[in-house]
Amino acid sequence: MATSPSPSPPPGASGAPAAPHIPAHIHRRRWVILSVLMLSLLIVVLDNSILNVAMKTIATPAPTGLGATQSELEWAINSYTLVFAGLLFTSGLLGDRLGRKKVLLFGLAVFGSGSVLAAVSASPAQLIAFRALMGLGGAFVMPATLAILMNVFEREEQPRAIGVWAGGVGLAIAIGPIAGGLLLDHYWWGSVFLINVPIVLFALVTMVILVPDSRDPAPGKLDPVGVLLSVVGLVLLVYGIIKGGQLADFTDPEVLVTVLGGLAVLAGFVVHQKRSDHPSIDIGYFRKPAFSAAVAAIALVFFALMGVTFFIVFYVQSVRGYTPLESGLLILPLAAAQLIFAPRARLAVDRFGARAVCTVGMLVVAVTMAGMLLLGTDTPIWVLEVLFFLQGTGMAHIMPPVTVAIMQSLPREKAGSGSALNNIFRQVGGTLGVAVLGSLLSTSYRDGIQGTLNALPGVPGPVRNAAGESIEATLGLAARLRPLAARALTAKADDAFLHAIHVTALGSAVVSMVGAVVVVAFLPGKMGPAPHAAEPWGGRKAGAAR
Repeated sequence: MATSPSPSPPPGASGAPAAPHIPAHIHRRRWVILSVLMLSLLIVVLDNSILNVAMKTIATPAPTGLGATQSELEWAINSYTLVFAGLLFTSGLLGDRLGRKKVLLFGLAVFGSGSVLAAVSASPAQLIAFRALMGLGGAFVMPATLAILMNVFEREEQPRAIGVWAGGVGLAIAIGPIAGGLLLDHYWWGSVFLINVPIVLFALVTMVILVPDSRDPAPGKLDPVGVLLSVVGLVLLVYGIIKGGQLADFTDPEVLVTVLGGLAVLAGFVVHQKRSDHPSIDIGYFRKPAFSAAVAAIALVFFALMGVTFFIVFYVQSVRGYTPLESGLLILPLAAAQLIFAPRARLAVDRFGARAVCTVGMLVVAVTMAGMLLLGTDTPIWVLEVLFFLQGTGMAHIMPPVTVAIMQSLPREKAGSGSALNNIFRQVGGTLGVAVLGSLLSTSYRDGIQGTLNALPGVPGPVRNAAGESIEATLGLAARLRPLAARALTAKADDAFLHAIHVTALGSAVVSMVGAVVVVAFLPGKMGPAPHAAEPWGGRKAGAAR
């Protein structure tokens, strides 16, 4: 008698390959899609780094620049940061609910429009307003790129794809100052914004054609109270951090009220999420060691990195005398290391585990921060280049694993929210780093130069006080003195600034060491199984025609 055939094992059972989550036609073009996503990532990251090069030109009186004051220049940067950070979480939620592609296209269109308007600004106030508009667009771009990436790559390929994504961030950071220097050598200051437009147009066209849409198939009810609390809390917190950095005094009443108010509102957000039957984000994710340790690591490493990046620009240009273009070229080793090693970090993680790789990366960053103590007025520039390359190597072995840990801790349908949280912690950490370490730099410099300024004969008190605010201000005063006195003041300014750099670098090294401790204590060595994921393609089955 013939026996009946054995039933086929279910998908995912032992001996049978698991059914893919990604439709076949999307899977085939996944790397092309990633290349297109990198364009949108490029302009958002590049724009922030390119603007730093143009600050001095924008401060020049018309017609060369806008005659912006120091405060107006700061707000040209901070208006973007404030809007960007405040709306990141909201944009991630909208992407999960409405479709990540739709949100990304909207963000690109707003960012491109803001770039055109910023380029033709007729006053510092207009520039500040249009930079805020660009921040609105950027907030809708950044979470969507990573969320779409998570939905076009299978889990086993996500670490490699995120490594490429992280390497692109490093490349954009380096390209910005170089591109800015080249543009300012040949065109007016507005060209640093107008360069975004052709990239945005090309990205919009290619995304419409190539990038698939995805969303949470069961997003549940809206949580308007949670969204409002997240926006208000983040804006207050980031504003307080920025203001504390500007005043170099985090005990100022305005700073304390806004920072504590922001933390209180965010605490209210957490309580609301715990009690709500339709929360914007499941707070339980933070009980997962892989998730909470990863977001803490991202915040700490960007705290250290952005603080050092802030003072290195002044060291290279003000102390060593390099041009903006040359200083941009000097950052290339940092970008090259990230471009080389970030896509390959997964190989080290596969062999040694995320905890070991990220810990070593944090320690490398800490050592290179401490290595800044070697910098002096005549230190061979190759020393800085070696430190940059090693620092980029350490970063390349931190960012991809912790980003993978964050994104793979959440179900695929919550990729927008996860990406937004990743960017929020990075943005808040970086903003805090610039504010706190920038304040430490300013305070240390003023303490070192004030005695010399007070001893200058015939210089009014207000002028001496203003000259002590930064090395640029001191050098501006030196340019108005007699040659012998100018040389003496410049030498003292260099010495005081180098001491301030060393103090700040040690602060960055300590923060990086704290990051290493957090990683060792809480980041798992190996990632667990993927959370249950619903279909992200509008409820269709994998492989179904769209």
